[in-house]
Amino acid sequence: MSFPYNQGHWLCVLALLAAQVVHADSKLLATGGASGIEGQAGGGIVPWAVISGYGDFGEWGGATALTRVNLPDFQLDVSSFSIAFDNRFEFSASRQELEVKPLGLTINQQVLAVKVRLGGDLIYTSLPQLSLGMQHKRNRDMAVPMALGTDKDSSTDVYLAGSKLWLNGLMGRNVFANLTLRLTEAHQAGLLGFADGYQLQAEASTGIFLNRHWIVGAEYRQKPDRLASVNEDDWLDVFVGWFPSKRFSLVLAWSDLGDIAGLADQDGLYLSLQLSQ
Repeated sequence: MSFPYNQGHWLCVLALLAAQVVHADSKLLATGGASGIEGQAGGGIVPWAVISGYGDFGEWGGATALTRVNLPDFQLDVSSFSIAFDNRFEFSASRQELEVKPLGLTINQQVLAVKVRLGGDLIYTSLPQLSLGMQHKRNRDMAVPMALGTDKDSSTDVYLAGSKLWLNGLMGRNVFANLTLRLTEAHQAGLLGFADGYQLQAEASTGIFLNRHWIVGAEYRQKPDRLASVNEDDWLDVFVGWFPSKRFSLVLAWSDLGDIAGLADQDGLYLSLQLSQ
């Protein structure tokens, strides 16, 4: 499986690797999450309240990732990076390239995002970790969205996420859960443009650690269905994550994304490789 080359992305990879000489990694393994399709720390399709990387209070962290979602009629490639400080602030940027196979064209979208931890703690308090996030999206290729009836090329999602990890939970294993509430105008996460006016959507993730390196779980993302010409279905995935160290992780998932742009049964393989700091 080959991934697209992006010079800016690989410069971020080199910068992250160079930062190893001054890194701090006080957080527990896997508690920085993976990198989602919109670049922020979390699962594949749902942002979580966790902050990327392994820096704790007064420390820097971050991650960089390459992600591919291969569907019958589409292929989504994402390159992303995130920088975090104090286990409280996270900034991320990602580039999405959606290949529309039947038309032989590509839709490009850029996502700039910020996340702030409001309170609570993932592990050590009874209150879940709560974070507020924003994702500003700009669609650079509007031919397909305009053909489907929308001409708005940018918008900003706002979400509130709560995450909790229970140590020695179910059958003595660590158990994770996340709930995210999102205000969005996006059609298909912005890849098919944006509506006028926000709708509230719910998203959720859960997982159980088989041991300290492996987690299995599932995600759900509610989607607005606001394009008159085509349907938009909710997204689902089941995943397995491998965290051999704090520097590298891999997530493999089966994704069911339903109908996209009038093309039915878009389900397929999700793969994400991440370097963390």
